[in-house]
Amino acid sequence: MPRIAFQLDSRVPADRIIAATTDFSERRPELWPLIDPAVYRVHAVGDGWADVTEGSAMLGGIWARERYDWSEPGVVRATIQDSNVYRAGGTWELRADAAPGGSRVSVVNDRRPRGLRGRVLAAMLLLMGSRELPRTLGLTLGRLEATPQPARTGDEEVRA
Repeated sequence: MPRIAFQLDSRVPADRIIAATTDFSERRPELWPLIDPAVYRVHAVGDGWADVTEGSAMLGGIWARERYDWSEPGVVRATIQDSNVYRAGGTWELRADAAPGGSRVSVVNDRRPRGLRGRVLAAMLLLMGSRELPRTLGLTLGRLEATPQPARTGDEEVRA
């Protein structure tokens, strides 16, 4: 699969983008348009990590079980543990940095195909991935911009 890297600017603060990226509640498929609720499964969540299966109905169903890590401030990395279309060890990374008026979000998607569906998906990403991946992240950022951030009243966890 091709390595795809891109950046987007957003009015959403960087910490709120990281919070949305690490929100493994039932709300996650609502924020992230490529996640099918029927495939989404949280296996475990710890301090700074999560073990999650995500995917979509595209190409007859694609999924990846990934270990998310957000131990580095402002960065979320997901490493593939198992998948029906990607080889184990592939990664994607989202970095959100403060910028005037909001944030700059950088994404690097570096995954390798596995099997026929994986090769078809890789070909599709070669043709349209450099447009489609930023577009879908833009949808998520737009959803965050349209949703007021809840006010904090104490020690409760802040959700995107």
